[in-house]
Amino acid sequence: MTVRLFAMTCGWLTMPMRMFLDGEEGEIRLPVPAYLIDHPNGQALFDSGLHTHMQNPTGERMVGLAKRFKSEFKPGEELGARLQRCDVDVGKVRYLINSHLHFDHAGGNQQVENAQLVVQQREWQAAHDADLMQSNGFALEDYDHGHDLNLVDGEHDLFGDGSVVCIPTYGHTPGHQSLKVRLARGDILLTGDACYLRQTLENLHLPRVLHDRDQMLESLGHIRALQSAGARIFYGHDAEFWKTVPQAPAEVI
Repeated sequence: MTVRLFAMTCGWLTMPMRMFLDGEEGEIRLPVPAYLIDHPNGQALFDSGLHTHMQNPTGERMVGLAKRFKSEFKPGEELGARLQRCDVDVGKVRYLINSHLHFDHAGGNQQVENAQLVVQQREWQAAHDADLMQSNGFALEDYDHGHDLNLVDGEHDLFGDGSVVCIPTYGHTPGHQSLKVRLARGDILLTGDACYLRQTLENLHLPRVLHDRDQMLESLGHIRALQSAGARIFYGHDAEFWKTVPQAPAEVI
């Protein structure tokens, strides 16, 4: 059995550094990643990047997001176009896994309309609770598009063979999850926003904005344990690390 992994940059965002490392000044420019997992029993995506409306923002919300986060997102960088360059038919992707439901991770969900959406149940519930939506920055237009839902609770083995496993890493949001992918060389952990940067993991330097500090620290402890067991860690938005990651259509090996 061969599982292949492909990494795609779906735009860039520039934000205040303190959002990622509390107490730090200045700004940080961040890649917006999405990943394709090619499994013998189907293809899966981990996160979907930004909504195409961010390329030419109109409306109060999109204009506000583009200004606040200084987006760089050109036509051809959206998920569907990136997949097309990999000769992947987005309409035939079997699973769409969202690490969580923020605009830069679930904004492209509407491009993958035929896939089953795999989200932690507590994340989906929070993203439909008026109070938690407001406090966590959720917006229905990013993620609620009528997908067939698979709302999982805790670890979830996507293909039933241990090769692609959702790992709960709560804290950044109420139901954040990371994804462990087993390649020929060993395991890779796609952390999403459970671990923004290498410094987040090495120094336990948390961001200013998060849902639950204790849960995020617990999740980072779990990520450290997986790293100690041999997993390669793919940090969620680390531009320096991202330079070392082959971009699709090249394969991550």
